Amino acid sequence: MRPERRTVRDVRKGNRAMLLRTLYFNGPVTRNELTRLTGLSAATVSSMTGDLLAENIIVEAGQAESDGGRPRAILRVNPVYGYVIGVDVAETHVRVELFDLEMNERARVEYALRPARHQIELVVRHILAGVEVVLDDAGVPAAQALGVGVGVPGIVEGGPEALIHARTFGWDGVPLGALLRAGTALPLFVENGARALGRAELWFDPRRDGDPRRDGAARGIGGPGHGSGGAGRGLAGSVPGSVPGSGASGGRGHDVAGAGRGSGDAVIVLIGSGVGAAIVSDSVTFRGVSSSAGEWGHTKIVVNGRTCRCGGRGCLEAYIGAEGILNRAGVPTRTTDWQAELAALVESRSPVITQTVTYLGVGLSNLINLVNPERIVIGGWLGLLLGRHLLDDIRAASAENSLPQPYAATSIVLGRLGSDAVAHGAATLVLDEFLNAHPSARVPASG
Repeated sequence: MRPERRTVRDVRKGNRAMLLRTLYFNGPVTRNELTRLTGLSAATVSSMTGDLLAENIIVEAGQAESDGGRPRAILRVNPVYGYVIGVDVAETHVRVELFDLEMNERARVEYALRPARHQIELVVRHILAGVEVVLDDAGVPAAQALGVGVGVPGIVEGGPEALIHARTFGWDGVPLGALLRAGTALPLFVENGARALGRAELWFDPRRDGDPRRDGAARGIGGPGHGSGGAGRGLAGSVPGSVPGSGASGGRGHDVAGAGRGSGDAVIVLIGSGVGAAIVSDSVTFRGVSSSAGEWGHTKIVVNGRTCRCGGRGCLEAYIGAEGILNRAGVPTRTTDWQAELAALVESRSPVITQTVTYLGVGLSNLINLVNPERIVIGGWLGLLLGRHLLDDIRAASAENSLPQPYAATSIVLGRLGSDAVAHGAATLVLDEFLNAHPSARVPASG
């Protein structure tokens, strides 16, 4: 097979993408520093930064003293050149957040969902309404929105329809992509919620050498001819929580490190109503042949055990997911205050919670023994709630059930980005595409 021929235009686009990513992850910097960081010639850096300045994609952010000559301009990506939208579709809510290019939150809106009511039409209406609300609240014209990233439960299939298989929602091949495209012209990207969480905790990782695309990508809705790229089978193109009510919200820029920062081999677990994981090896997210890798919550922890919401028996989710814990404690799960009931169980260290910690430790030990990660990050609202009160116990249960050598090489930590992490990670799908700076492979809605 002949290697693909690259034109001068292709090379220039690739260099521009590398320069823009380098500036984003390492800026503010001078042109001289960009030359050193990228390996591009000074003339190329000068020409490309001139173009980017003219387009207002980057701006001058002051001057650096020089050795004798005139001061050198310091450059940065313009945080208000465009905006990205992240959506978290969860068991109890649809949360929509607007971020500038430094990932500072500019607006948000949340719509409650009843745990037993996840009709796709209702979810789509909430997403589309939320997009309009956050843009209007922030005074941002739609033309400045670069796209919408959506984190959803379940398996996300590739193709223009972005079919979702989420048995706990009653979704089997639901065409979320097609339904959203009918209501917005903005570019769309869809990713599994646990992997979106993983993106958020790993996004600002210095080991990426300024290139988040090493992590593959959740493809946006696109047309034919766009290879898998190791991607997240989302809607065409480009991967690289605090406890509810904690008050963690906007104002965090891209200098805030996720808990996975600096670790190229990590597992980020999401524990809430559902349970899942993002598995990262050598800074690349493992997705599997059908993009269903990471369904950690449906690994078996007890043979012929409790019935899981997926219909199986003995799944980890049936023991450490919110509904599974409440069922074992004999607490109703369809009430308005079920999250408060669960928080009370955790704070009182109920016997059911002690058992839950053991099950969680066994589940984490399976990841440690099988994957041998450098770091495990516990996220999701329930994971953070458990970890805030019982992290030492969780570590002890993991150590008791792991082989000594892999456990000794693994740190178990809590996520740093709070309950907003899924929306944050979903928004980075859009930011990733922007930083890649290649021709769009997305197919926006018509009308």
